[in-house]
Amino acid sequence: MTAISFEFYPPKTDEQRAQLDRTVDRLKAHAPEYVSCTFGAGGSTLSYTSGTIARLIQHHALDAAPHLSCVGGTREELLSLLADYRALGCRRIVALRGDLPSGMGHPGDLRYAADLVALIRAEHGDHFHIEVGAYPETHPQASDALRDLAHFKAKVDAGAQGAITQYFYSADAYFHFVDAVRALGVQIPVVPGIMPISNFSQLRRFSESCGAEIPRWIDKRMQALGDDANAVRAFAADVVAGLCRRLVDGGAPALHFYTLNLARPTQAVLARMG
Repeated sequence: MTAISFEFYPPKTDEQRAQLDRTVDRLKAHAPEYVSCTFGAGGSTLSYTSGTIARLIQHHALDAAPHLSCVGGTREELLSLLADYRALGCRRIVALRGDLPSGMGHPGDLRYAADLVALIRAEHGDHFHIEVGAYPETHPQASDALRDLAHFKAKVDAGAQGAITQYFYSADAYFHFVDAVRALGVQIPVVPGIMPISNFSQLRRFSESCGAEIPRWIDKRMQALGDDANAVRAFAADVVAGLCRRLVDGGAPALHFYTLNLARPTQAVLARMG
C-alpha cells in the first residue's frame, strides 16, 4: 500500500478553522503517514502555523510536520520556532527557503534552504526528520536546470532525509528528475507532490507564477467541458488519479497531496485509485 500524506494551510478565521477540522476529519480516515502545515515567510502566518500544528497533534492525533521557511527570519527566530515545535512533539520538519514577501527588505540570516537544513542538524542532531522541496520542472527562479539540481544536492548533503516535489502533471518530468538526482549520488526518497484539481482557472493562474506546467491537452479539455461542473470534477479526478497510478507503478515511494484545505478533490482521486 502506498504511503500518503496531506498538506494543509493555517486557517486565520473561526470559519476557516471549522472548515479545516471537517477536512482533516474526512481525510485522516485514509491513514496518512503524516500531515504538514505551510508557513508564511516573514511571520505573516507564523502564529497560525504553530497553532495549527498544535491542533493537528493534540486534537486530531496526527503526526504533524510544520513547514519552516528561512527567508526573512533571523537565526534566533528560527531556533525559537524549532524549540517550540520540538516541545509540541514534532519529529518532522519541511525545511524551505521560501519567498521574501513584497515590501520586506531584510532577506534574513540564512540565504538558502541548505543553510536551514544545516542549522537544524547542528542544533537538534537527528531529532527531526527533514524534508526539503524539489522541482521536477526546475525552480522558476533557477538560472538553469543543472544549477537547480546542484542546489537540491546541497540540501541533501546538508542533512535532508526526504524531498517533496512541486506539483506537476507530467509523470515523465518526475521520472527524469529522479534519474538526474540519482546520477548525482542522491538516494533519499523523492515524493511526488500531487495537486488535485478543484478550481481550474485558479490553478492555471497559480501554475504560471510557480513554474508548474499544465499540459495543453488538459487545458483544452477543461475549456471544452465549460460550465458542466460534474464533468469537470470527474475529468479532473480521472486525470490526477491516472497520474498517481503511473507514479506509483514507476516506483514513487509515496504521494503527498496538496489539499488546499478541501477534502473532496483529494478523496475523489483516492477513490479512483482504489
